Amino acid sequence: MASKAARKHLKSSAWKEFVIILHQPVLLLTIIAILAILAIFVLYPILRIINLGFTNEEGAASLEYLTYILGSRSYRTVFLNSIRLAAIVALLSTVVGYIFAYGVTRIQIRGRKFFNTLIHLPIISPPFILALSIIFLFGRQGIITKGLFGIKNNNVYGFTSLVFIQVISFFPVAYLTLTGILSAIDSSVEDAAMNMGASRLHIFRTVTFPLSMPGVISAYLLTFVQSLEDFSNPAVIGGDYGTLAIEAYKTITGMYDLHGGSMLALVLLLPTVCAFALQRYWLNKKSFVTVTGKPTQARQPVRSKITVVFFLFCAVVSAFIILLYGTVLVGAFTKTWGINYSFSMQHFTYAWGLAKDALRKSTRLSLIAAPISGILGIAIAYLTVRKRFPGRRIMQISSLLTFAIPGTVLGIGYISAFNTPPILLTGTAAIIVAAFVFRNMSVSIESGSSTLLQIDRSIEEASTILGAGNGETFRRVTLPLLKQPFFSGIVFAFVRGMTAVSTVIFLVSPKWPLVTAKVHGLFDISKYSDAAALVVIMILTMLIVIVLINIAVTLILKPRAHRFD
Repeated sequence: MASKAARKHLKSSAWKEFVIILHQPVLLLTIIAILAILAIFVLYPILRIINLGFTNEEGAASLEYLTYILGSRSYRTVFLNSIRLAAIVALLSTVVGYIFAYGVTRIQIRGRKFFNTLIHLPIISPPFILALSIIFLFGRQGIITKGLFGIKNNNVYGFTSLVFIQVISFFPVAYLTLTGILSAIDSSVEDAAMNMGASRLHIFRTVTFPLSMPGVISAYLLTFVQSLEDFSNPAVIGGDYGTLAIEAYKTITGMYDLHGGSMLALVLLLPTVCAFALQRYWLNKKSFVTVTGKPTQARQPVRSKITVVFFLFCAVVSAFIILLYGTVLVGAFTKTWGINYSFSMQHFTYAWGLAKDALRKSTRLSLIAAPISGILGIAIAYLTVRKRFPGRRIMQISSLLTFAIPGTVLGIGYISAFNTPPILLTGTAAIIVAAFVFRNMSVSIESGSSTLLQIDRSIEEASTILGAGNGETFRRVTLPLLKQPFFSGIVFAFVRGMTAVSTVIFLVSPKWPLVTAKVHGLFDISKYSDAAALVVIMILTMLIVIVLINIAVTLILKPRAHRFD
């Protein structure tokens, strides 16, 4: 009876809130507009993929592709390989990202600014680069294996190398997700426990870690999905360890089988949807509010031996990152890798002449998509966490679906969806920007939702009582509290746009070439040093833009004193 009464009260509250929304035309139009945009650019392409997966070449409804995949032992093995790899990589990435984020935000170790800058390298580097550096270092002709230890027949390809590379590639995403939530935890909660005699380990286990669980779950989900849909690393260094993303790519591009590749994408989508549903179910049962609007004391940096442990951990991981990217840098300035290691600038000259136009257009399109992705992601997070309205669940799920599908198949979905009127976008810049926005807004949504779970509604209610409308309250009160997830979302969207390969490989056109396609072409013809030079140029460009984005976000969201008249 109590449960029934609670559900009835919840429905009544939701209805009352919806009635309030009906009397706020700006908010209502925003909800309708976002739902319409998601329907066009997310649900419609996915429906096209579903249609391709469940029809045969004649266009008739058919289950032959599903039956074949379920009955194939090799496909079952590939599916289990993908799940195993994603689960391990997500766990390790979340652990490493949490340690980094905790050291930077809660303990405030020395060199945290350096670590915070360095940790962005894996997420701003184009695909294939870490795999290439591993081959240069530990392959059969590797500097470490053959040059230092004389190992001539070392096999660097396979599961172990793939796990290592994906963890290095994806743990910065977990770090960016977790820094926001760890920074938002009120230090007075920990101080109160310490004043009662609790040890730091006990405080972490019973206070800090439980309060940071929304970020942990979000980080695990994001890295789990990224590992599942990763194409570049398994393609280069996976060896005989097959994954669903690679099989879908081979089926579509090698066998020209759009139907079979789409069905593989749908199989790949299943564990992602399950993980998302479990995450939402778990988070909805918990309360994580720590930002209440009450005055708090500034956090005092931890001064103990534990800082040495965190510093050494961050330093060792950073050393590995420097080693990997240092190898790429050396390769860019090396005349002929493996033969002639003399200094040369010829690769930079060649790379700049080949790809300067593509680099300019990639930067332009990514800069257009990044703020749209960040704003849209934060708006969706705010609406799904703070408001109750018909279609909220659809908005919540559909906004993250494009992140769950392999990029290649998403590109196929966009080509099939927007290749004919009334929405004819093929060959234009708009289809690339749309792919960037809806592919990469998940970090804004996830980190924004995690942070909003910690912010007490009373802060926004106080603003409303003082006479501010929903839009003004969101802009002046809520959005400044979401500065970190907003910045993380914009950075993620920008760098993923600059480094995208599989998503846009079918969307580029002679008028709108992208720099990653040029890098991919150099890998295909084994011009590794030229590719390394182009990657160095890309990384420098992205670092400059990230600094400018940080300055812009800080200026825009700088807290100011406001008076509501």
